[in-house]
Amino acid sequence: MEITRLQPAGLVVSPAFSHVAVVPAGATTIYVGGQNGVDATGAVVSADVAEQAVRAIENAEVALAAGGATLADVVQWTVLVVADANLGAAYGAIAPRLAGAGAPALVTAARVVGLGVPGALIEVSAVAALLPA
Repeated sequence: MEITRLQPAGLVVSPAFSHVAVVPAGATTIYVGGQNGVDATGAVVSADVAEQAVRAIENAEVALAAGGATLADVVQWTVLVVADANLGAAYGAIAPRLAGAGAPALVTAARVVGLGVPGALIEVSAVAALLPA
């Protein structure tokens, strides 16, 4: 039993994302709500989008661990970046943490006017799946 990530013919092939994930019946699904680049008190860690991106992934990792998952178990990421922030710097800072063995997770990214946390430049959420032992 495994999670199958697909890059079907006719769609762009990218090392950064897959288009389809098939999660078999019986897997446990873990949903991680939006995580910003904030510390445990809720304070934004930096005005730099790359530093915020790293912390947002670290926060997602803590949330995943609470559900028994790791970054490797993520099936889909959603990444929101404030429109005037440097998307390349943000993604460059976190791409190595998101890369895993096999096909990459699905990724939805959007530029937004603003986020709910004042000063936040990036927000990530995730869906992970754990296969039965």
